[in-house]
Amino acid sequence: MIRNMLQMSNVGSYPPVFRQLNGEGVHPPQQMMAQLKKNNYSMEDTSTTTQEDSVPIPMVDLECLSLHKLGDACKNWGLFRLVNHGIPSTLLTKLQYHAKMLFGLSFESKQALITNPMSYFWGTPALTPSGTALNPAASTSTMNWLEGFNVPLTQLPHFHSEHPMLHCFRLLLEEYGRHLSRIATTLFESMAKNLDLDPKQSESKLDESTAFIRVYRYPPRRSLAGEAWGMIPHTDSSVLSIVNQDHVGGLEIFKDNKWHLVNPIPNTLVVHIGDMMQAISDDEYMSVKHRVRVKKQEERLSICYFVFPAEESVIHSSKYKPFTYKDFQEQVQKDTRTLGYKVGLQRFKA
Repeated sequence: MIRNMLQMSNVGSYPPVFRQLNGEGVHPPQQMMAQLKKNNYSMEDTSTTTQEDSVPIPMVDLECLSLHKLGDACKNWGLFRLVNHGIPSTLLTKLQYHAKMLFGLSFESKQALITNPMSYFWGTPALTPSGTALNPAASTSTMNWLEGFNVPLTQLPHFHSEHPMLHCFRLLLEEYGRHLSRIATTLFESMAKNLDLDPKQSESKLDESTAFIRVYRYPPRRSLAGEAWGMIPHTDSSVLSIVNQDHVGGLEIFKDNKWHLVNPIPNTLVVHIGDMMQAISDDEYMSVKHRVRVKKQEERLSICYFVFPAEESVIHSSKYKPFTYKDFQEQVQKDTRTLGYKVGLQRFKA
């Protein structure tokens, strides 16, 4: 019954622009396309990706964690599938169910109900630290086919709502956040051992006070689905990103000069290495390029956890000039505002 309810979609709940444009192509702007191609983020071959292009990404067992398997996945893939993570399957199901119900509210209701410290956004995943859209999607050429909730975990206890659905959602997110904090800390400590990082110095490289959750909904694109993108190719700025995706799928990674599907498997999580972990590891671990393809008939839901270094923690690397996460974040925000896209670690090359 829950699965059937999850599959229901309320077209009237989508942002008005999505409803108006469903049937017209949405393409990244020429300037953005040129930069993506320059950085090997080409999207020209996107329409040829099929179900058969999915890859068996490495699997890491959190209960009996192998440092060798973990290190190999981080070096060669930049992501892995996490099993035996200790999150009750009932919590994952409830979280997806309540997220689906909240997204099913009218567009105007979501704008009114989702208030500080949470925020509601659509058309772009690029947000300011306060959770507002960095470059509001004013035209179809810059639009990502998504909407979402931004949830800073440390501020979540201060969020109060008389709406019963929102109250329950907050409690579920708090419980989920505690599990993700445990998982991220365990994984990072194991990565630090693999990399022979100084335990004292590496403490500030993963700061749980920076963690937030993004809940994304990708509406269906009923025509020209292959040319509509939930998210264009990018890398995450985080130390680690942990993704819980529903059964629909659409996540794709770039490996060996080809895009591959990452098919969803129930009760597993997908862990991404982010830009900060790449820099911390001196490029031994690689931040994975990925994108999200929207479906023609089904909407997709994903719940993503991101965690970063302490803002003033200095990252030292032979590959990059010394910088803090605050420096990196400010540069990314500046590039996104002025260029329309993120340049990332290239700005800090030694």
